[in-house]
Amino acid sequence: MLAPWIGAQAQVQAGPGTWSGNQTWATDSVNGGALSGYYYWPSTAPALAGKRALVLVLHGCAQTAAGDVIDGTSDKGYNWKAVADQYGAVILAPNATGNLYGTHCWDWARSTHSRTTGHSGVLLDLVNRFVSNPQYAIDPNQVYVAGLSSGGAETMVLGCLAPDIFAGIGINAGPALGVTTAQIGSVPSGTTATSAGNKCKNLAGTNAPAFATQVAGVVWGTNDYTVAQGYGPLDAAAMRVAYGGSFTKGAAASVPTGGSNIPYTDANGKVRTSEMTVTGMGHAWPAGTGGQNGNYVDATKVNYPAFVTNFWFANNLRVARAAAPVMASCSASVSGSTVTVSGVASGGAIGSYRVVLNGPTPVDDAAAGSGPNFSKAYAARADGYYSGSVSATDSTTGLTSNACTIAQFLVGTAPALQAPAGLAVAGSSAASITLTWNASNGATGYNVYRNGAKVNAAAVASTGYTDAGLAAATSYSYQVSAVGNGGVESARSAAVTGSTASGFACTATTSSNYAHVQAGRAHDSGGYALANGSNQNMGLDNLFYTATLAQTAAGYYVIGNCP
Repeated sequence: MLAPWIGAQAQVQAGPGTWSGNQTWATDSVNGGALSGYYYWPSTAPALAGKRALVLVLHGCAQTAAGDVIDGTSDKGYNWKAVADQYGAVILAPNATGNLYGTHCWDWARSTHSRTTGHSGVLLDLVNRFVSNPQYAIDPNQVYVAGLSSGGAETMVLGCLAPDIFAGIGINAGPALGVTTAQIGSVPSGTTATSAGNKCKNLAGTNAPAFATQVAGVVWGTNDYTVAQGYGPLDAAAMRVAYGGSFTKGAAASVPTGGSNIPYTDANGKVRTSEMTVTGMGHAWPAGTGGQNGNYVDATKVNYPAFVTNFWFANNLRVARAAAPVMASCSASVSGSTVTVSGVASGGAIGSYRVVLNGPTPVDDAAAGSGPNFSKAYAARADGYYSGSVSATDSTTGLTSNACTIAQFLVGTAPALQAPAGLAVAGSSAASITLTWNASNGATGYNVYRNGAKVNAAAVASTGYTDAGLAAATSYSYQVSAVGNGGVESARSAAVTGSTASGFACTATTSSNYAHVQAGRAHDSGGYALANGSNQNMGLDNLFYTATLAQTAAGYYVIGNCP
């Protein structure tokens, strides 16, 4: 028997840390043959809740588990091994049974789906084999599924059919629930997030309440001309329809190697879906460095296994987590050149407090005290303004509280009021420019100057300001000064230049490639339709290929919807 983990992980066995040989699992009475494939059982400890996660990974059409998914001796595949080691997760890589659609696909396009028959049936049976086997120590609240193309579409099927089984899903370039194999190249009329979301809820049946705690990630490439890129945001929106309630679109974050990711949070502030667009990627699995680079796997783009696993683990709504300590209060008092910092925390066993003071004589003390409260003096502080924070760490869990802020205070004689540093343009629109800057010691407020003239009536209390009512597509010069007690004003900061946007409103149009060319949104090149401005290839210039074009600037079009 393999040696168990010691301490808190005593019941979790260490695996061999290699991919298994080819396994044979359940018989598929619908598609023929038996489900076979591979699994990876890591030698590392689980990362969450003391039990292992299980990830089911589904290959795309024209791929196999052995040739494309697993990390063999010379084939790095989808690049799941490193992630499995990091999180202590078991990975399943099965082969699609039968030879559906002539290219070894999953049966995502069936008119009916069942938890006991077809690919969904044998895959759910496979998951159950591992969850019910105590040697793997799988947490049923940490079961996930991800796949590419037909595997991505089957991922959506499984997430909808069995939301009680899958806490998180990862759909890569997968057609939406309810469309056919003939409709993968364009989103058919009538297929919407609402229609797909309602189909998803219908599949779940009596298990639909489990949608309340499921999360979903979706990814697609901007150069994918096999599966319509419009399915990406549609899939994510459909899952939000199934989840129910209201959602807030978050800010787009840049993706390594190019692209963006947009999170959506529910009414409780929990991240429920993510939409990742990978710049320049075709129809492929983004494996990142360490994966293979061929046969619909791209090792030059973002490491999606690392991203989606972190997304699942960080946002899993089914696993209870220990609470971090809470700083109830903190303060600083001054006597001569000595500063005494005090704090009170609650929750858990407080093993240490960290005191940070910023000023002429800074402090960064990670051992300021322990227990429910502390007080510590720091002598010989130089004259000037200070501010700081206190945080507490639980000695049992290692979790750290949010920082308690110590407001600015003065030691000794106040120095001359300095101009604010770090003035920068934080954002702009067609009619406004937002500025931020660093706080000035001793300042009670700030004045903002545009092209040399003060724009604020009363002193600005914060270190940010939005200047509104501006002309579109125009540049402005800004400076900021600090205001102190008695109305004393500092010199002005160094100037920065900000420009308003053009005021152009993005619009998106879905039509045939032929209609796009005729309308001047695209042009013909060798029989292919290319989007004007971006020159992105939309496919053949005819009535049978459909694309969505977003006009993001005058005469400039990109494939997909408006940002």
